Amino acid sequence: MNLRTPGPTPLPEPVRQALARDMVNHRGPEFAALMRETVQILKELFRTQHDLLILTGSGTGGLEAAAVNMLSPGDKVLAVSIGYFGDRFARIAEAFGAQVRRLSFPWGQAADPEQVRAALAEDPDLGVVLVTHNDTSTGVTNDLEALTRVVKGAGRLLLVDAVSSIGSVPLETDAWGCDVVITGSQKSWMTPPGLALVSVSPAAWEAHRRARTPRFYWDFTAHAKQVERGSTPWTPAVSAIYGLNVAVKLMQAEGLEAIFARHRRVADYARGRLRELGLRLLADERHASNTVTAFFAPEGVDQKRVLRRLREERDVVLAGGQGHLEATLMRIGHMGYVDVPAVKAALDALADVLAQERAAAPAVR
Repeated sequence: MNLRTPGPTPLPEPVRQALARDMVNHRGPEFAALMRETVQILKELFRTQHDLLILTGSGTGGLEAAAVNMLSPGDKVLAVSIGYFGDRFARIAEAFGAQVRRLSFPWGQAADPEQVRAALAEDPDLGVVLVTHNDTSTGVTNDLEALTRVVKGAGRLLLVDAVSSIGSVPLETDAWGCDVVITGSQKSWMTPPGLALVSVSPAAWEAHRRARTPRFYWDFTAHAKQVERGSTPWTPAVSAIYGLNVAVKLMQAEGLEAIFARHRRVADYARGRLRELGLRLLADERHASNTVTAFFAPEGVDQKRVLRRLREERDVVLAGGQGHLEATLMRIGHMGYVDVPAVKAALDALADVLAQERAAAPAVR
């Protein structure tokens, strides 16, 4: 199967082999050595010298963990949203009693740092800012470095949803001043779903000590204490960590700059080919994502039928749209274990199916 969704992403063969390993005692020395090594490599790939936590859960679980560890009920929060997942981050904060002000931008556009600056200046009580670095619903990547300068320049805490960005596109956690950065194993990390990876800055730990939202399973203090021992406070997803350990070693061997260049190359190919097919892309070209591209189905062509035919007839899996664009948008993921030939094969299949559907469209009318 040519899996081209924005996650889960395909697995390299060495990762698949690692997943087949038998269990070890997750409180024993073998697992402790594995965890310590994995955390150390992750810190290198996150570009951080601060704490790095591995939580058993999805990326959304990591976002909830950030909320309960950094917020108290009644805290005023600015949620910067450029799509479905920015809205989700806001909803998570609201679920735990935060007063969330949404600063939303049209789908396909990136956040304007000057509007963020104005919102923070208007309300000094907005102490925490939520930002999605890369929103897979729209295929847009925010200029996180510029946004971080604004947020940290205003003295606010910054929580970054980097679920579909870090590991594939540049993100300088410490140098840019990101306080909490969250991602999921099934995206850039070439590992099955089941792990949330979270970095925590010293400023975030200060906020954590003040936060009064109830927490237990996600408690960062409990996790940080166990990291020092090469362990976790609760039973971890042992097999997923086997796979993650191999995946981060593969990434370390390739090197971040080479990984970023590969993702740029694949994304440029995907966008160029889609334009050749006469398809309209959603994202502002200046902020187009290097991990996923969103494009509209041609007029008169049934998007769901195209996706179904690709899956059933060509063994190619693309994603549909989300939110208000669910029925008209298609998305192709190109992150993690990806190269141009894999994306070319998927888009060759798409070209064939679209040609057939376009030819049949007048008869359908």
